[in-house]
Amino acid sequence: MLIVRCQMFELTAFILFIISTGGVCFILYKKMPTLATLPKNGHHGIKIKKHKSWLKLEQRWKEFYFSYFKKQVWLHKFLSRCKILLLKIERNVDVLLHGMRKKAQELDKEVKKKK
Repeated sequence: MLIVRCQMFELTAFILFIISTGGVCFILYKKMPTLATLPKNGHHGIKIKKHKSWLKLEQRWKEFYFSYFKKQVWLHKFLSRCKILLLKIERNVDVLLHGMRKKAQELDKEVKKKK
């Protein structure tokens, strides 16, 4: 019974695959003349004359975005260096604390031996 269900599932999946592939091929066949007329360089072929104020606004936006991006890069570098510096300081503090604990344990052992 289980084998029959698996075979039915595979048959259904195969039929759906064939129908889907046929549909995609049909759509491509119908749209091929339209796709052939599209420009090769990627431009859409529509030229829109923009108003001067709109061009100025676009230019300001690009400058703002670029300067914002530069500031973010600078901030990222600064914060990365701060993080590295803090990790180095934390490592040095950890080494010092470990040494102090070790000395304290040795002193405790000496005190216990004297008793």
